[in-house]
Amino acid sequence: MPETLQKPRHPEKAGRPDTPVLRKPEWIRVKAPGSKAYNRTRELMRGNDMHTVCEEASCPNIGECWARRHATMMIMGDTCTRACAFCNVRTGLPLPLDAGEPQRVARSVAQLELEHVVITSVDRDDLEDGGAAHFAQTIEAIRAKSPATTIEVLTPDFLRKNKALEVVVKAKPDVFNHNLETVPGLYLTVRPGARYYHSLKLLDRAKQLDSGIFTKSGLMVGLGETRGQIMQVMDDMRSAGVDFLTVGQYLQPTRKHHAVARFVPPDEFKMLEKTAYSKGFLLVSATPLTRSSYHAGADFARLKAAREAQGN
Repeated sequence: MPETLQKPRHPEKAGRPDTPVLRKPEWIRVKAPGSKAYNRTRELMRGNDMHTVCEEASCPNIGECWARRHATMMIMGDTCTRACAFCNVRTGLPLPLDAGEPQRVARSVAQLELEHVVITSVDRDDLEDGGAAHFAQTIEAIRAKSPATTIEVLTPDFLRKNKALEVVVKAKPDVFNHNLETVPGLYLTVRPGARYYHSLKLLDRAKQLDSGIFTKSGLMVGLGETRGQIMQVMDDMRSAGVDFLTVGQYLQPTRKHHAVARFVPPDEFKMLEKTAYSKGFLLVSATPLTRSSYHAGADFARLKAAREAQGN
């Protein structure tokens, strides 16, 4: 192969059979990014040598968010140790952690003048603590440079990483987010490296460690789940004390990824939102384009107000 040709992004998925790609309905389509504000955000991310989940996961909202100078930082590299069937982040053996990254994240947050920032990461099963200390160092660096900025972490599951969660919670993020992603019956095909009940317990444990922390989790729909299964996951989340639920349409990155079973229409998302509120969630975001960090700053402000209204 000529050296000028780019290597496949997902060589680990090359052996998978192609899956059908459904045509997107009108309600899921977005404009291609390209505004001046978007380009400025991209240049800032490049200048600080930052990875973002916006780019790595091919988020459909990148044009809108980056035009508003909202970027979700992805720490610990751009290579994940897992190969989830829904995710467009590359899989392989990651590089060692970059000790200077927490400071670069803090600098980026300050330059973007973010009131609220979401910090996420790839899975780092190769690390003894799963990267928990690196999360804590990043939180501390942001606090030092931008003390008024609220911080949301979207963490891996820290499977078999003893005391990792405690390290992250002790660093005092304002929101602890860990996505269940899908219903337990689909974990084997969609999220094979994870365990549903471990992820659920992680959310419950975060609330036990710090009752003042907001907890948040998200689901994708359109993977083949049933309404009854979604209802059960909502109940499980509420039993774990989850405050904030996000529900969005799964979009297939490539033919090698899990197929879209169906595109869920907007009116069904409204029904899911109504049902979730009836189950006791403080805040629910359920639309076809909802993603974990989409409008996260405004949502955090609403979430805080909702808790204050309850007298907590």
